[in-house]
Amino acid sequence: MGVVSVSTDTIEELKATIDAKVAKLAEDPLSCAEGMYQFCIDNTFGSGFNEKWGVKHFKVLEDNLMNGEKIHMTYIGMHDYQSTTKHDGYYAYAISNKRIMFGQKTMTGEKFKAVDHEKINDISFEIGMWLGFLTIDTPQEKIKVALDKDSAKSINNHIHQVLDALKSKPTDAQPQAVSAPISTADELKKFKELCDMGVITEDEFNAKKKQLLGI
Repeated sequence: MGVVSVSTDTIEELKATIDAKVAKLAEDPLSCAEGMYQFCIDNTFGSGFNEKWGVKHFKVLEDNLMNGEKIHMTYIGMHDYQSTTKHDGYYAYAISNKRIMFGQKTMTGEKFKAVDHEKINDISFEIGMWLGFLTIDTPQEKIKVALDKDSAKSINNHIHQVLDALKSKPTDAQPQAVSAPISTADELKKFKELCDMGVITEDEFNAKKKQLLGI
C-alpha cells in the first residue's frame, strides 16, 4: 500500500476549518450542532440518542439556518408520536428568533421542516404516566412530540418563556451571552470531543494539539 501524501495547503485548510468551528462555538454555541446538542445535555432537555447521533441530528438544523437566524433553545423528542410503536423516531428541535425547526439524520438521508412563529396556532402540553407530550398546532397539521417525563415540564416552560420573550420584542435583536475566554485546556478538550465524535481525525487532533501547546 502506497503512502498518501497530504499537501501543506490541505493541512492548512483543515486547521482553518477547525479554527473556524472553535471560533463559532465560542462566539455563539447554539449556532453549531455541537453546541445545540450540548445545550440539551446541560439543561437536561430530552434524551434518546448518544452524542454522535445527537450532533448528526442537530447538524441538519445547523445546515438549514437562515441569514440572521439565532437559536434560543434546543431539545430532543420523539416526533409525530401516536403510540410506543408508532412514531417517527427521535428528532432534534430548535426554537429560533424566526421559527421552530425539527430535523432528523437517517442512514439514507435527512428530514427537515420548520414552522414560522406566526403560523403556530397553539402549543399544548400534557403529562402521561411515562411521558410528557407537546403538541404544536399549525394550520396544516398538529405535531405531537413525546418527551421524557423528567424533563418534559422544564422543556415546555422554557419554550413558552422563549416565545413570550420573542413576542414582546419582535424587532429587537436578542442579547448575546458574553463568552469567557477559552483556555488551552478547554480548546484541547473540545478538539478531543470532536475527534471522539469522528468530526476530525486523530492526525488532525494531534496537529492541533501541537499547535496549541507550541510543540
